[in-house]
Amino acid sequence: MTSPVQAPPPPASVAPAASAPLQKAPAGRRLTALWDRLDDDDTQLFDVPGPRGRRRIVVATVVSLLVIAGFVAAAVHQFAARGQLDAAKWQLFGQWPVLKYLLTGLWATVEVTLVSGAIALPLGALLALARLARTPLLRIPATVYVEVLRAVPLLLLVYAFLFGLPGTGVRMSLFWMLVWPIVITNSAVFAEIFRAGVRAVPKGQSEAGAALGFGHWSTMRLIVLPQAIRQTAPALVSQLVRLLKDSTLGYVVSFPELLQSAKVLGEFNHTVIQSFLVVALVFVIVNVALAFSASRLERWLGGGSGRPNGTRGARAA
Repeated sequence: MTSPVQAPPPPASVAPAASAPLQKAPAGRRLTALWDRLDDDDTQLFDVPGPRGRRRIVVATVVSLLVIAGFVAAAVHQFAARGQLDAAKWQLFGQWPVLKYLLTGLWATVEVTLVSGAIALPLGALLALARLARTPLLRIPATVYVEVLRAVPLLLLVYAFLFGLPGTGVRMSLFWMLVWPIVITNSAVFAEIFRAGVRAVPKGQSEAGAALGFGHWSTMRLIVLPQAIRQTAPALVSQLVRLLKDSTLGYVVSFPELLQSAKVLGEFNHTVIQSFLVVALVFVIVNVALAFSASRLERWLGGGSGRPNGTRGARAA
């Protein structure tokens, strides 16, 4: 007669995780977690690299930074050897008349940007609606305008306004001679941004508007466009940053914007390098501020991730 099988003894009690001493994660694991957080927004663009790929990226980044630092150090050494870093050449920018002159140029740049954006944004929205229209009388001309003007260089348009219009008897100020080429080019870009935003709105939103009894344009105005603007707001702000840089072409028409002011100041005081470096720093600060605003706007709007806002839009309608 066989004896019954004895059950194995119960395992020793394990202390709860809360009472166990906290151990710090290894440095490699912390770096991996940080990489994963940084890569959350890029997973739709490319496959997340593995450990070997990450190490290569880190090595390439470090090497690139060292090379850039070497070039910067060599440039600073050359500037110092040629006397370009002497205090006498930089004291000029601490004087109020010079600062006032540069601030006037900065305001001219901002004014061109604001006026151009105020005209190009609504014009781009109208062009986008025309491209999305059902009638060919609106869709075909808008498509031709957008596709052609996106391919034409802005500098070519500026030269056309500078040398072509006077021959036809059309006279305009330097300000508008710079603004209109920027408006013509950027309105085509804004049109594509708006059109992409409208295309990104789920088709069910238009169907919901039709079910509520709205026509095509009422559905577009009350339901689709608010969601499209919400999704494309960061891209619109980024394009405004590009528009600010486009205003530097004012030197072609001798409009006294910031870059032209730096050129005149440098040639007058024999501080061309210093003037352009100061103006470059100003542009970097302004563009970083705009980029930070775009990032804050993107977070505030939910990143334009295309989350369904149609219910709220339909209710508001």
